[in-house]
Amino acid sequence: MVSRRAAVIAALAIGCGLLTGCGAAGGPGGQSLTLYSGQHVQTTDSLVAAFEKKTGITVSIRSDDEDTLADQIVTEGSHSPADVYYTENSPPLEQLQADRLLAPVAASTLARSPARFNSPHGDWVGVSARVSVLIYNPALITASQLPAAVSQLAESRYRGRLALAPQETDFQPIVTAYARAYGTTAALAWLRAIKANAGSHVYPDSETIADEVNRGAVAFGIVNQYYWYRLRAEIGAGNVHSGIAYFAPHDPGYVIDVSGAAVLKSSAHQAAAQRFVAFLVSRQAQSIIANPKKSISFEYPIASGVTTLASEKPFDQLQPYPITVAELGTGTTAISLMREAGLL
Repeated sequence: MVSRRAAVIAALAIGCGLLTGCGAAGGPGGQSLTLYSGQHVQTTDSLVAAFEKKTGITVSIRSDDEDTLADQIVTEGSHSPADVYYTENSPPLEQLQADRLLAPVAASTLARSPARFNSPHGDWVGVSARVSVLIYNPALITASQLPAAVSQLAESRYRGRLALAPQETDFQPIVTAYARAYGTTAALAWLRAIKANAGSHVYPDSETIADEVNRGAVAFGIVNQYYWYRLRAEIGAGNVHSGIAYFAPHDPGYVIDVSGAAVLKSSAHQAAAQRFVAFLVSRQAQSIIANPKKSISFEYPIASGVTTLASEKPFDQLQPYPITVAELGTGTTAISLMREAGLL
């Protein structure tokens, strides 16, 4: 069965064959950009359409998983056609920064987003954020039976009731936070235990977790909050049979993930690429992210003073685990641990 994500990407590909705004041909004056985007297609498409209308610069979009695109950029090196890289999470950006493949972002652009959500070296800017939550089916598990701490996911009482998507880059920050809180040895033991508890409920992505929990195939799972809100928008509130819950304040499972964007050092269109990245944190673009009717995003805008219009917990009321984007790092430790645990 084709996933909603794949269906949307296919639809966009067809649309790009009909609409010049998605193509590689230049706009007025021949200006064009190539965007490698690991963000959700609907959000990216809405932002690109607004940028093209505002500037006359056309943007060719390559959409894929952010880690796949990051690997592609590394392989392409100085010959990469990418001008801008846009992600769901900070670790791939930090990896490219470590590989010295990113150009410094303009100071005026960085100033629009809180410093704690930007690259510590100024090589990428934070655009939006999400927070990890538990999605659960009340018919299978009550809110009071859910774990308050992410460490409790390893308890035997959750055997066969837990859903995971370890291949999702969204899961890496939780593993990183756990390892930071309890050490890598404890993190490895925890990963092995939750793998056993998940059993056959190890899924390829968070959308599948949301679908499976909602239809009652599994009791609960870990996702970022916006997957549940997107599900509700797509299938209608009357068809939603699940809810979300937060871990205890400051628990390592309660992690904010930052979506960001960067200009590739190898880009032949530096000025236009900087202009696109600046647009992403402008009030206009942040307002698109804030309005789920425009972007189906349900992410939290974090720049230019814009707040979400979605009916979700306000960003300033979240109580996440205190970990910085620098401490989340490149995600390599999390990936190594998950591989050792047999989750990747």
